[in-house]
Amino acid sequence: MISANIAGVQERIASACRRVGRRMEDVTLVAVTKTFPAEMVSEAVRAGVRDIGENYVQEALRKRETVTGPDVRWHFIGHLQSNKAKSVAGWVHLVHALDSRSLAKELDTRAAHAGRVIETLVEVNTTEESSKFGLRPDRVAEFVQLLEEFSHIRIAGLMTIGPFLPDPEGSRPMFRRLRTLRDTLAQRPQPNLDLRHLSMGMTGDFEVAIEEGATLIRIGTAIFGSRIRHA
Repeated sequence: MISANIAGVQERIASACRRVGRRMEDVTLVAVTKTFPAEMVSEAVRAGVRDIGENYVQEALRKRETVTGPDVRWHFIGHLQSNKAKSVAGWVHLVHALDSRSLAKELDTRAAHAGRVIETLVEVNTTEESSKFGLRPDRVAEFVQLLEEFSHIRIAGLMTIGPFLPDPEGSRPMFRRLRTLRDTLAQRPQPNLDLRHLSMGMTGDFEVAIEEGATLIRIGTAIFGSRIRHA
């Protein structure tokens, strides 16, 4: 079932890319595995998924012990608290939700201790909903400038979450807004700035996101089914 679901998602990715003249290899599928057991994650890896997205540090740490593969890359896609940065600094491939200078500073310090550079994405609240994390679009440029001093993090792009509407077309203005913001910021001559990624689009709207330039799509339900709820 998981293998078939992944194949179906990949075909939808390919179709969306063809519609706008993009290459499928320019879009990375991040399998969102929050609450799903390690056995299901391993099945996805065996089916060819390389990028795994987790929302909670302790859950990610447990799964890393059993989900193996030479090319597996772990993405932290949830809201990361500064005091948890030390737990991911040595192994995380990409932090999707950077939205505070305190977190940036802690990641930079921990990355320096680990002898590496951590790639991050700035989370942007393009819907400007109070229930969501992330910076307002008009605050992003100032925030990015504040991070210039950090040499052990690299700002590799921007991330946003769409508005959760029945019609995926409702997400298009937000995705387009993120792309426009990225294109503007990319002109800044900042050493730790390399805005090649747009992380946007989930199960309900990822095809629209691809049409608007997404390089990373975060897919859970379309691969694993309904989220497993813990008692």
